[in-house]
Amino acid sequence: MSGALLIYGANGYTGRLIVRECLARGVRPILSGRSAAAIDAMAATLRLESRPVALDDAAALAVALRGVSAVLHCAGPFMRTATPMLEACLANRVHYLDITGEIAVFEQVAGLHERAEAAGITLLPGVGFDVVPTDCLAAHLKRRLPSATSLTLAFSGGTPPSQGTALTVIEGLGAGGAIRRDGRITGVPVAWRTRVVDFGVRERLCVTIPWGDVSTAFHSTQIPNIETYMATSAQSVRMLRLSRYLGPVLGSAPVKRFLAGRVKKGPAGPSPEALATRQSHVWGEVRDSAGHSARARPTAPSGYALTALSAVRAAVRVLGGGAPAGFVTPSKAFGADFILEIPGTTREDIA
Repeated sequence: MSGALLIYGANGYTGRLIVRECLARGVRPILSGRSAAAIDAMAATLRLESRPVALDDAAALAVALRGVSAVLHCAGPFMRTATPMLEACLANRVHYLDITGEIAVFEQVAGLHERAEAAGITLLPGVGFDVVPTDCLAAHLKRRLPSATSLTLAFSGGTPPSQGTALTVIEGLGAGGAIRRDGRITGVPVAWRTRVVDFGVRERLCVTIPWGDVSTAFHSTQIPNIETYMATSAQSVRMLRLSRYLGPVLGSAPVKRFLAGRVKKGPAGPSPEALATRQSHVWGEVRDSAGHSARARPTAPSGYALTALSAVRAAVRVLGGGAPAGFVTPSKAFGADFILEIPGTTREDIA
C-alpha cells in the first residue's frame, strides 16, 4: 500500500467499524468528518491524525486532501454528500471510494468516468454490503451463463439497519421503486413484486427494492433486465404497499424530519454481538432467451461487519494501484471472486 487514506464520516456507526478494521490490518487512516469535536476526540483516543472539515467548504476540503491518496467516504445520505467529495477528489487527483447503495449516486459516479480517467484516479462507489456481495454474485452468474438476459438478486443483511442506513431510507421516501428493463432504469411502485427465495438456511418472503445493483450490476455485466429483492415479512409488504397512497405525505419535509428525529433517538446500529454472530445471505439467478438458467447463493458475515471487511480491503487494493482509473464497480475492479476473500464467506452454485 502506498499513500494516505482519509476516512470521511469516521465517527459514524459504520465509519467506526471501518476505522477499527483499518487498525486491525495495520492501516492508520486520517480521520475526517463534519464534527470537529467528535473527530478530534476519536483521533486523540486512537492516536491518529484528524482533519475535520465540512463538505460545503471547497477550499478547506482541498486542504484536507493534501497528501491524501484515497478517500473512503462513509457519510450519507450520499445523494447529498457525494458530489462535493467527488469534485474535490477529481480536482486534487485523489482516488474515491464510498459505501453507498443509492442508484442515483452510482449513476452519477458512472457519468464521471472520463474525467476520472483523465485525472488518473479510480472512482469506486459501493465497497460495502452495498454492493460487494451482490455485484460479485452478478458477475459470477454472468460468467456461468454469458448469454444471460435477465438477473434477479435477493438478500438478507442479517441485522437491523444503522441510523445512517435508516436516514438514507427516510431521505428516499416517496420516490418509489426501480428495476432495469431493456437496459434502462425504470420506476415501479413500492413493493412492486414479491417472491419466495430459498437462501439455503430457510426460505424467505422477499420484496423488490431499489437496491444499488439496478445500476451497478448492469455496468458489471451488461445484463439488460435486473430486479433486486430484500427479505422481509408479509406485514412489511402490506405496509409498503399502503405507503404507495401516502407518497406525497411521506416525501414531505416535515414527515421526514419527524421520522429522522425518531431514528436518532434509537441505537446507532446493531450490537457487537449481532455483528459477530449473525450472517448475511444472498441469492441470485440469471436466465437467457433460450430458457437456460444459473443460480448461486453466497453466505457472508452480517451486512455491517462485511462492509468494514470489504471496504478496507478495497481501499488497500486501490492504494496499491490494484484498480483501473475511471469508474469501476467492485467486480470490475477486483473480479467476481473478490467477495470470497472476505473471512467467513462461502458461495454455493445451486443450478
